Amino acid sequence: MSQIGAPRGRTCSRSPRSRTLRSVATLTSAVLAVTVLAGCSSGDEADETPAAAQDNAPAARDKVADGGTLRWAVDAVPTTLNTFQADADGTTSRIAGAVLPSLYTLDERGRPRLNEDYLESAQVVETEPKQVVLYKLNQQAVWSDGREIGAPDFVAQWRALSGRDTAYWTARNSGYERIEKIERGKNDLEVRVTFSKPYADWQSLFTPLYPKQVMGSPNSFNDGARTTLKATAGPFLLKSIDRKNGDVTLARNPRWWGQPAKLDSVVLKAVPRAERAAALAAGTLDLAEIDRSTAERISLALRDARAGRSGAQAALAHGPGSSITPSKALKSWALAHGSDEEKAEEVQAAREKNQKAIAEYASAQDILAKYVVRKSLEPAYTQLSLNGESGPLADERVRRAVARAINRQELAESVLKPLGLPARPPGSHLALAGQAAYADSSDALGDQDTKEARALLADAGWVPGGAERKPAEAGTKAGSEAEKKKAAEKAAAEKGEKTGSTDADSTKTDATKTDSTKTDATKSDATKTDAAKTDAKKKDSDTASDEGLYIVGDDKPGERRAAPAPVIGAGGPENGTNILAPAPAAARQSAALLARAEALDTGTGAARAAQSVARTDKGVAGAYAPRGTAAPVTAPDAAKALGKDGKALSLRFVLPSGPGSESLRAVGDRIVRMLDAVGIRTEVTKVSDESFFKDHIASGDYDLALYSWPASAFPATDARPIFAKPEPASDGSLLVEQNYSRVGTDRIDQLFDQAAGTLDEEEARDLVRQADARIWAAAGSIPLYQRPQLVAAKADLVNAGAWGLAAPRYQDIGFKKASTSKGAERNR
Repeated sequence: MSQIGAPRGRTCSRSPRSRTLRSVATLTSAVLAVTVLAGCSSGDEADETPAAAQDNAPAARDKVADGGTLRWAVDAVPTTLNTFQADADGTTSRIAGAVLPSLYTLDERGRPRLNEDYLESAQVVETEPKQVVLYKLNQQAVWSDGREIGAPDFVAQWRALSGRDTAYWTARNSGYERIEKIERGKNDLEVRVTFSKPYADWQSLFTPLYPKQVMGSPNSFNDGARTTLKATAGPFLLKSIDRKNGDVTLARNPRWWGQPAKLDSVVLKAVPRAERAAALAAGTLDLAEIDRSTAERISLALRDARAGRSGAQAALAHGPGSSITPSKALKSWALAHGSDEEKAEEVQAAREKNQKAIAEYASAQDILAKYVVRKSLEPAYTQLSLNGESGPLADERVRRAVARAINRQELAESVLKPLGLPARPPGSHLALAGQAAYADSSDALGDQDTKEARALLADAGWVPGGAERKPAEAGTKAGSEAEKKKAAEKAAAEKGEKTGSTDADSTKTDATKTDSTKTDATKSDATKTDAAKTDAKKKDSDTASDEGLYIVGDDKPGERRAAPAPVIGAGGPENGTNILAPAPAAARQSAALLARAEALDTGTGAARAAQSVARTDKGVAGAYAPRGTAAPVTAPDAAKALGKDGKALSLRFVLPSGPGSESLRAVGDRIVRMLDAVGIRTEVTKVSDESFFKDHIASGDYDLALYSWPASAFPATDARPIFAKPEPASDGSLLVEQNYSRVGTDRIDQLFDQAAGTLDEEEARDLVRQADARIWAAAGSIPLYQRPQLVAAKADLVNAGAWGLAAPRYQDIGFKKASTSKGAERNR
């Protein structure tokens, strides 16, 4: 059996016997002959080296002390222990990783590797007439109640997650719906899984694996596993959950058959990100993800300690006492002991307050010097999302112009370079550098080019002074052509004929006609073709045209319709606009994925985010300026602002305003300046973290937005809903899954379906790369940088820190042995 993640050959070659990695998504209208572009844009060899190595203080087990308790910061106590529910969060996953079976874990390159603690082997043993996977279980693997892990657990999980029984409130079931049956093999340690159709990402299934006591009935799945687990099977077991104090305690599992956990216990402590600096300074944590400012303070404490400077000296050098000069100190002393009693009392109080601040800072610096900052790149990337549903960005040329105006390298450097991390912008939407499916397909769109961006805008009719021209001044010819086009489309619609692109672009989302003959012929080479088109139309450059502009309902050209209701949930906004109401199961899945993105970029806990999204009945009004309010003009010459049909080209840029989103806002400011340079005005709106995703991203109430997506070892399965072509509902609204840019094509969907359905690993990767090239060309989502991962850890903590793409190995985490003068070991 060829393993996923095995060394590849040339990027565009196909090996008949490789296996697939699942590909991520189906995004926008692609503009070119992608078969040539996909995965081959940056050289023959794909990059298998992660952009940054993991930094987790690796140590051999014999160098790790036995015993001790690890205090590990998490965002919140989880509302559920069931990772397959919509409100599961990062803490849910962390607990599951320590106490439940993971049949496959991820290595430092994000590749799935068989976990020998649970499996002796797992392989495809038949492909005809059906795909059959045979799992051979570790004969020592047992649940905490003493029962063997076996086929009944596989069957219960399949039935719960297959989607056939709607009584199970599942947030995801990808892959399980393809299973036809599960049988016992030759003995109790063998499980045969037969698929109804080929499934490349079978290694993603049954991780984590829950006992049949959890998966066996809707009640135990929906409610029973929210606060407790009836049985576990990991190096740790769930000991207690203290919701009042915000602690989850995991204890070493006495029934664990593998290498025993080094730690006695792990306490997951709920500490909001904004409070972690104080918690670390108080010495109440051993491990915590932190922000840049906290990392800088720890680094400063370490420098002071290495220079022999105490905390008190540090406080005077750069802390609260750094502004006190000898003359100020003398004056303060004189006033405090002067004859003016009222003034003296005031100054004495101020001196006491200052001395207290200095003492606290000194103590904190002494404690912070016991930590180190471990850093890598998180398995997630931040993107600029361009909402292509309506307004100027419904025109693919405008989206491409926005993309070509942005210097991704500059943005990546602004975030990562100060941290000493590699600042190479991601070349893929579907995989990160180091993963098997990674290939740089960004050439399908092209690099930053101000001249090309302006040419694209002019081709779309957005020209200097266009905002001053009335639609009637655009020329009778253009107007008559537009009227003829509308009349022809109306007549065709009445006859039931299909007009426009052959890629089902008659739906609202595919308005840009990506895969039409005209698109493929005119836009496959963005740099040359768009410029040529501009030259050909030079004489008409002052003419405002409706060509390529997406019009919703009775909206006027360039106008944006009222925001739809949130994607999740029932009901609608008070103004009566159409709602986006998927089926209940789809709603729960949307909530789960939305929460994953929200947890990355805002201070809102993922569980709370998922709950609020999943249970919201009505949309919440946005925080935008009233319609008609003029956008601020930042260009030196307002006359250079672009316009069309009497309207200025202005895009609404929505950003979260919370304390955990400073980096996003700084990047947003840079993007505003880059867009301004090509004549695109922006209305920046900062909204609360709680409102950002639910009321703006999910509901489509934005033009531009910054948010992040986590990476996956199985992009064809996990990322497909992020780029799936939105489909019209019976009420005229759109079902967008998690494609919040609302840009997609049938062809991208097909490529992902093909990637998930082939057992040829190299073919699957090639299909993923083809899809990615089309996603780039459509310009609905622009990856900017891989997110930094900063972790504060006690200096003697080993096998823990910034894992990068890898999964933690919980049983190896511990504190480094320390020897006394007699050679005895010190256990923490």
